[in-house]
Amino acid sequence: MSEGYVKVGQVDDFPVGSLKKVVFGGEDVLVANVGVKLYAMANTCTHRGGPLDEGELEGSTVTCPWHGGQFDVTTGKVVGPPPVKDEVPFDVRIEGSDVHLKRKYSQANSSIS
Repeated sequence: MSEGYVKVGQVDDFPVGSLKKVVFGGEDVLVANVGVKLYAMANTCTHRGGPLDEGELEGSTVTCPWHGGQFDVTTGKVVGPPPVKDEVPFDVRIEGSDVHLKRKYSQANSSIS
C-alpha cells in the first residue's frame, strides 16, 4: 500500500452511476462511479455547503441539490454556477476489491486552478 492511501470500501459499494459519501480523515468525500471508473472529491458544495452525494449524477457532472451548482467529478472543477471554487480532488486506487483514497494535494493548495 502506498503511503497516504486509506481504505474507504469495496468496489461493490459503488455501483455504476452512483454517488456515495465516505469519510476520509474526518472529512466527507464524494465517490462517484462514472462508467465503471471511480472518482472522488470533497462532498460539500463550495457554494453553500450542500451535500453533493444527495445530488444528481449525469455523465461526469454532479449537480448540488441545494442551488444547482455543478462539478465535474473527474477533476473537481466547477462546470456550472453558482459555485466559483473547485472541489478538492482525491486519487482513487483499487487493490483487489478494496477502494483506497488519497488527497491529490493539501487543502492549503485547493484554491489553485
